Amino acid sequence: MISKIQRRNKIKTRVRGKISGTAQRPRMTVFRSNKAIYVQLVDDLAGTTLVSASSKGLEGGTKCEVAAKVGDAVAQKALAAGITEVVFDRNGYLFHGRVKSLADAARNGGLKF
Repeated sequence: MISKIQRRNKIKTRVRGKISGTAQRPRMTVFRSNKAIYVQLVDDLAGTTLVSASSKGLEGGTKCEVAAKVGDAVAQKALAAGITEVVFDRNGYLFHGRVKSLADAARNGGLKF
């Protein structure tokens, strides 16, 4: 029987074979732990992180509300850095709950993906 972590790694590997980020259109990757959620805009060609945000230091609300705040924060930082389009990488997680609220907030913040 395959574990949750093995399942997520299998999905992650399959998706990462198809998508890649550039300086003009970086890869927006999400990592969620039990307590926090992190997001980075990565240029895979140069191997650098252009923008990042996390829920560390944010207070109040449910996990989904905090994820929405992180999505809004990364959208503001990206627009300040001149990034308007990204490739969304859900990193093997299902697109619901915290991942979905982060993505929706980033879209409402002005990012296109």
